[in-house]
Amino acid sequence: MTEREQEPATTEMSAASMPGGATAPSWSTDRTVFRRPDPWAGVLLLLAGLAAGVSLVLRWLADDDATGLDFVRRGLTDLGDVVDTGLWQPVVIVLGGGVLLVLGLLMFRPARNHRPLGLLAGVVSALVVWAVLVPLIAADFDLGFFGTGFWWAIAVAVLGLLGAGAALVTGPRKG
Repeated sequence: MTEREQEPATTEMSAASMPGGATAPSWSTDRTVFRRPDPWAGVLLLLAGLAAGVSLVLRWLADDDATGLDFVRRGLTDLGDVVDTGLWQPVVIVLGGGVLLVLGLLMFRPARNHRPLGLLAGVVSALVVWAVLVPLIAADFDLGFFGTGFWWAIAVAVLGLLGAGAALVTGPRKG
């Protein structure tokens, strides 16, 4: 008996045993999901991280010469009293910006979707927004009270939210 005459062994279910009497094809009928980067979300999150870095070298208060780095150092040395002193906001903003920078870099890696990273970026951005809103509310939204470093901190919050939103709404590319 030659190879052509042999009957191939099959593991498919018979038409009678399938629901509705239909047979399933031996190939997938689903569309292929491609791995790809998410450049828009990556750029926005990278810009948020860079804004946090810029805020470190600028003054945060209009009437104080202390830079963001000074506030972060004070907040990290007094970690036990960081909530009582009000220095948790600069720490959260700068560390959150660092996390957003790393997440922005990860957005450039090809993946089926970046929604889990976008969700994490959204949580971090929400914490940064909270850390920005607390001093704004305490100053009754008087923006003249703050220096240029705090404006960059506001940019961290806005760019982080935009980058997280871009990662969440960009679905997988199917072909």
